[in-house]
Order: sequence, then C-alpha cells, then structure tokens
Amino acid sequence: MTPSSPAPPTRPRTSAGSWIRSAGSWVRSAPGTYLWLTALFVTTVIVHQMSPDFEEDFLRQRSTNIHELSHDPVRVLIVSALWIDSGRWLPYAVLYTVFHAPAERWLGTLRWLVVAIVAHVLASLVSEGILAWAIRHGHVPESAANTLDIGVSYALAGVVAVLTYHVPRPWQYVYLFAVVVFYGIPLITGPDFTDVGHFTAVLIGLACYPLTRSRHGTKTPPAQ
Repeated sequence: MTPSSPAPPTRPRTSAGSWIRSAGSWVRSAPGTYLWLTALFVTTVIVHQMSPDFEEDFLRQRSTNIHELSHDPVRVLIVSALWIDSGRWLPYAVLYTVFHAPAERWLGTLRWLVVAIVAHVLASLVSEGILAWAIRHGHVPESAANTLDIGVSYALAGVVAVLTYHVPRPWQYVYLFAVVVFYGIPLITGPDFTDVGHFTAVLIGLACYPLTRSRHGTKTPPAQ
C-alpha cells in the first residue's frame, strides 16, 4: 500500500475578523476623533432631511458670522463645529482618519483637542474680525455680516499644521512646504475671509509647538 503524500502547507489567511479588530483598535486609539466624526454624521443626516431654504436659515443661525458672534459667541463657536455646510460627510471621514486620528494618537486626546479648539476659535474670530473691518470701511456690503461660516475646516487646518512636528526630518520640511502652499495659494490668488481663517489656523497649529515638545520621539502604538 502506497503511503499518502503529506498535504501541502496551507497559507494563513487574513480573516475579515482580524481587519475588523484592527479597525476597532485604531478607532479606540483616537476616541475624540471618532466621537466628533460620529456627531458630524448624525448632524449631516439631519441636514439632508431639510428643505434647501430651511437648511440655509438653520445653518446660518449656527454660523460664526458677525451677527451671531455679536449675540451669542460661545454658543455659535461650539455648535458651528458640529455641522458641515457641504452636506458631504465621507470626505471628512477620510480627512479625520488621515490627520485628526494620528494627531490624537501622538499628542493624546487632551492636547489634540486643545489644538483643534484653539485653531477653530481663534481663526473664526480673526477671520470675522477682518470681515467686520472690511464692512466698516465699505469694502464689502453690510449683508456680509450674515455670511454662512460653519464647519470644521479651521480646526482641521490647525491639526494638519501641528502634525509638522511629528514628521521625521528631512520630510518634515517637505510636509511643511506642502501645507503652506496648499493654504497659502488661495490667500494670494483671490483671498476671502475663509482663506484668511484657514491660514490663521495653520499659523496657530504651528504655534502649538510647546504642546508637542514632550511628545518628540514618542512612537504611535501599533493597531492590534
């Protein structure tokens, strides 16, 4: 009787479960990022149920425009970071995963949140302050005081900038150059108050270097 030949070795397969566990580990490592993203998902679904006219008025009341800031600045600075005026959530899911999540994993939730909040608040105040100056001097109409200015892009710009200190040299300089060019070109070619806000947020993110000092050389924990 001829002995049977041994079965060929089987290659280990990466199961769907391992991918799910890795994704879950990544999400748990940046809880603030994904809680914020979840809130944006919920509010985006809500906006999609509104008629266009109601949506515009609804978002304007939650906007960091001059009119709302002059009446209830704390409220609008908070709620404006919970809505997306474009109505498209998926691009923000990608941007949050690429920039916010690594920053939170590196800095820790508290320091990451400080960078995001400071960039959002100060960039909003600076951009609206410049717009108020332009209205006062007749460069733009008074109706611009009610301009829709809502969303999370200022906080994102600040976090994108602070990640400069996490990129190893010499790529750090390439990354910084790319950030400055991306946010600087609109400021040069045809600036409006939101372009000023974005570039201000970049400068604020770079100014947050003291928050990163104790994190230099810290390795981001691998996903399990």
